Amino acid sequence: MTKRLIQQARGKGGPRYRAPSFNYAGKISYPKQTDETLRGEVMDIINSVGHYAPLAVVKYEDDQEVLLPAALGLRKGDIVHAGRQAPVKQGNILCLGDVPSSYPVFNIELIPENGPKLVRSSGAAFVITKEGDKVILKMPSKQLIKINKNCRVMVGVVAGGGRSEKPFVKGGKKHIARRRRGKLHPTVSGVAQNAVDHKFGGTHRRTKGRPTTTSRNAPPGRKVGLIAARKTGRGGKK
Repeated sequence: MTKRLIQQARGKGGPRYRAPSFNYAGKISYPKQTDETLRGEVMDIINSVGHYAPLAVVKYEDDQEVLLPAALGLRKGDIVHAGRQAPVKQGNILCLGDVPSSYPVFNIELIPENGPKLVRSSGAAFVITKEGDKVILKMPSKQLIKINKNCRVMVGVVAGGGRSEKPFVKGGKKHIARRRRGKLHPTVSGVAQNAVDHKFGGTHRRTKGRPTTTSRNAPPGRKVGLIAARKTGRGGKK
């Protein structure tokens, strides 16, 4: 009897394919928005296995304690502010409409008071221009998006920008890094697997040895390859 395919096991959602979020430091969030400008202190800079950037533990004067991506240059003991009247300074939280053009921002909300969603790892977005109640941002991917001016952002650049430039070198380190986020590593092709593991497995040659097309109504486990293909091969004449 053959085993289930990897995509079948992942779909079931067993512990091997679930992110171990109980090991994460916590959820990134902003303090509750008030009319006053809050003053906070960076209590610590920590690492979390579930986040690419280092996290800053910030405690505000109203006893709120939140986790935020650390801005470049932020240190333990630094004073930060949150509010509409906060100065435009590295690590401060402001509304997008209060940030001047060409300033770098990160940890961006998509909907006001809904929590930060964008640019939470390496890099930063830039404020391009303002149109009414919208602000145009240039994302790290060079894409331009429009966001409500009342959405909150952090000023500056996320720390740990050179993270992706350092090679893993060893396969075991890559495996551990992927495992921390519930990702399977390494991933191999179907022909490289055993016959019990995949429909195309069980041969020394890197050829599938059978038609790659399959019916759209095929049962799970056999529905791999070119599903309900109209034609196969290169198609057409050169």
